[in-house]
Amino acid sequence: MPDRERSSGPASMLRRIVAGISSSVDHYGLVLLLILVSYVLSVSLTQSWAGSVVLLAQIATVWVALFVSRARHSLRLLANIALAVAIVAALAGLFLHQNVDSRYLPAVSALLYVVAPLSIIRHLLSRPAVDIQTVLGALASYLLIGMCFAFIYRMVGANQSGAFFGSGGEGTLPQDLFFSFTTLTTTGYGNLVPATNPGETLAVGEMLIGQLFLITAVGKVINSFQLARRPATPAALGEPDADD
Repeated sequence: MPDRERSSGPASMLRRIVAGISSSVDHYGLVLLLILVSYVLSVSLTQSWAGSVVLLAQIATVWVALFVSRARHSLRLLANIALAVAIVAALAGLFLHQNVDSRYLPAVSALLYVVAPLSIIRHLLSRPAVDIQTVLGALASYLLIGMCFAFIYRMVGANQSGAFFGSGGEGTLPQDLFFSFTTLTTTGYGNLVPATNPGETLAVGEMLIGQLFLITAVGKVINSFQLARRPATPAALGEPDADD
């Protein structure tokens, strides 16, 4: 009786929770949630300190994506360094009112948003079966590509001589995200257009990548997931029919 009480106590429950978390690290649903939170923060916060908060949320999202996809140690080290730089930039923006992320940090963010989907795809290819986590991981990769191009546009606009959107101005981060995802999905409303290269070439590349990834990778994963969920027929299992 005492042994049973000890086995069902708080310590035992805590051990089971920790074991469950450590044995199931493929939580791509969490990555999707963080991507959504990052996007909402990016388009909704307009205060002077908003850029620092958004930067932290986005870098943290990439860090979690690298952890969930079991990225190599060197990539996680790169993410840790970038996160440390983002924290310093955020603190400078919050307390010193210094805008230190206009030119260099978008480049760091873009680099991480390139690495994160590649790490997720590598991990998905190594999974033995197609399940719901595979589907969520493919969708997370697709959204991270859109975030990546938004930061690339931000970086190009901050370093080129003219305004990125021409008469539309330099563009804000919400506008960069809007333009990136409408380009990725080939929606193309036309209210924001790159004024010159390399923005135009980057937009064409994003359109091609978005369509190819959506049709090939995401489509194949979802189709395989649907096939895996179908009940096996006797013919597929090599069993005789009941009439035989």
